Amino acid sequence: MSDADDLQTGDAPDDADAPEREAPAEDAPRDGAPEGGQPYRSGFVSIVGRPNVGKSTLLNRILGRKVAIVSDKPQTTRHRIQGVLTRPDVQIVFVDTPGIHKPRTPLGERLNVTAQSAIPDVDVVVFMIDATQPMGRGDRWVAERVPKDAVLVVNKIDAVKPEQVLRQLAAAAELELSEYFPVSAKTGEGVGELVEHLVSRMPEGPQYFPPDMVTDVPEAFWVAELVREQLLAVTREELPHSIATRVTEWEWPYIRCEILVERESQKGIVIGRKGSVLKQVGMRVREQLPPGAYLDLHVKVDKDWQRRPAALDRLGF
Repeated sequence: MSDADDLQTGDAPDDADAPEREAPAEDAPRDGAPEGGQPYRSGFVSIVGRPNVGKSTLLNRILGRKVAIVSDKPQTTRHRIQGVLTRPDVQIVFVDTPGIHKPRTPLGERLNVTAQSAIPDVDVVVFMIDATQPMGRGDRWVAERVPKDAVLVVNKIDAVKPEQVLRQLAAAAELELSEYFPVSAKTGEGVGELVEHLVSRMPEGPQYFPPDMVTDVPEAFWVAELVREQLLAVTREELPHSIATRVTEWEWPYIRCEILVERESQKGIVIGRKGSVLKQVGMRVREQLPPGAYLDLHVKVDKDWQRRPAALDRLGF
């Protein structure tokens, strides 16, 4: 390995927050009636909560495919991601958000702003809490910022006994929100009932996206997120907040992705002995891409990037 910055793993745009309500798709029904004569309905649903409660897992479960990366490490989601559920008579645009937390860096502050900006101006807010953890001050802080017609979801019921679920529901009832659903985003238990309730809450409206569109995430952003997801899975060091990824070149099948870390010591962890970590990450990501993809991973040090506003701007936060 002559230069760790240029280590290739292959055999091989800048991202931004998800847009607000877009104009209806050109070929989609507007306010006309679908089959059966009923008015078409559509709306936006934001999923909010503390870090690591399972917001992205729930979104993937509802849509039946992976549109948001997942990890057991908190603050995996860093951007607003929209996922679209379309049925013959209704379309719901789900907005996945970063976990709301006590920020320690400028990056954390911006993630909180991103998450909280998804609460107003949507039709329904889904507020998630974790069945495996007692409802704490952080949960109550978020609860104070959601509307009273929000839907509360107690997630991870597959990981606790029924009596613990009941205790969580009893504690959550003190928040006096509109509806309460115990679910397991991991197994799907209870998710169908939640979705049907959300469908019933949608007002009359147009299709905002074509019926075959499941997410508005650009391909380059998605690949960069896949790289970050697999780095979080493969590296067992304390690196989650220090890693950023971005695709800098895309000329299919060639994809060049930069991995940014904050210190030289982290660079060695990400590369691994004789490139072992990057090779494993590249292999895992290519398994999720169309055949023939050439993924070229580069590791660079961008000192204290999550604390520098100019670096955050450049990375799209």
